[in-house]
Amino acid sequence: MSGTPSDLARIAHERAATASVSRRTLVRGVAGGGLALSLANLGRGVAAQDASPAAGGEPIKVAFVYVSTIGDMGWTWAHDQGRLDLETNLPNVETSYQEAVPENPADAERVIRDFAQKGNRVIFTTSFGYMDPTINVAKDFPDTTFIHVSGYKTADNVGTAFGKIEEPRYVAGLVAGKMTESNQLGYVAAFPIPEVIRGINAFSLGVRKANPEATVRVVWTNTWFDPQKERQAAEALLDGGADVIAQHQDTAGPQQAAQDRGVYGVGYNADMSRQAPEAVLTSPIWHWGVYYTQAVQQVLDGTWEPSQYWGGWKDGLVDLAPLGAMVPEDVRTETESEIASFKSGEQDIFTIFTGPINDQTSAEKVPAGTALTAEQLLGADMNWFVEGIGGDPTP
Repeated sequence: MSGTPSDLARIAHERAATASVSRRTLVRGVAGGGLALSLANLGRGVAAQDASPAAGGEPIKVAFVYVSTIGDMGWTWAHDQGRLDLETNLPNVETSYQEAVPENPADAERVIRDFAQKGNRVIFTTSFGYMDPTINVAKDFPDTTFIHVSGYKTADNVGTAFGKIEEPRYVAGLVAGKMTESNQLGYVAAFPIPEVIRGINAFSLGVRKANPEATVRVVWTNTWFDPQKERQAAEALLDGGADVIAQHQDTAGPQQAAQDRGVYGVGYNADMSRQAPEAVLTSPIWHWGVYYTQAVQQVLDGTWEPSQYWGGWKDGLVDLAPLGAMVPEDVRTETESEIASFKSGEQDIFTIFTGPINDQTSAEKVPAGTALTAEQLLGADMNWFVEGIGGDPTP
């Protein structure tokens, strides 16, 4: 995403921005929800739909709007893997996509509208800045199902989808806390919005559970995909003494910087050990095909409703990439146990954010035995760092 710092701050604090945040795009090309959950099926209502096509009949057309290229090996790559899974799981589905669509209203609406006019029955728009363009186009195509990833607005034919990536981030933090020797970890962060702050906090809570003496230093880049800038941010953290680098961006630049220094890192979106095999301990990753298949099957069955989907590890939407060979057996065993507890539902995002939790000023934010609510996790109030984090959560 791109956007001015003031726009991004407004998103973080008001949760009412419309299209200010946009992911950094690459070369444009064509081929061919949500920060909320189902709170009593908020905004629930059945969209107008036809009967499911018979197997082997006319294909159902499904389109995807991407914010960067599928070769980013990050956010868009993960979504495109989900598209491919959808095609495999539902052979009667025919998909198309457009890459590198800017998140300004004019460009986003034009692309979304074009897909709707071409008869796509379902349209997935996969970044925050597409929220209002999706809502606007949906008004003119009531028989089309629109699903916006990472937003919070719904309509009769618009749902949202997002995932509890904080669950694997927390477990990655446990691993990182065990692996640091300097007790200083670095975190290269994209934009100061609740999604990113929530992830930093979850990772740091994991780090501090494994190693109470460890601290995490955050540097903001205000980028989603800028390999050079993100690598430079990681190098600054490494110069300051960090020996594990985590990140919330689409590029493997921070991991490559860690490898060049002979230290460790934690990737994001995809298994970044491919780009930095000697450094990457693991990476929180997405399995978007799980949700895409579910949503399109519901459309085919005539049962789809515009809920605000928020899937977790138990649902198969989020995961942790395999641990690197450098992770000792005892740490590997502990990690596998933690993973099993999340997959079973014994733990979830709410157990991660159960008190006592203090903020970075040592003020109590979550009392003992109390968990943050979904609204507190997903809303503008998530604008603070937990204890043990250095850096400004609202620069």
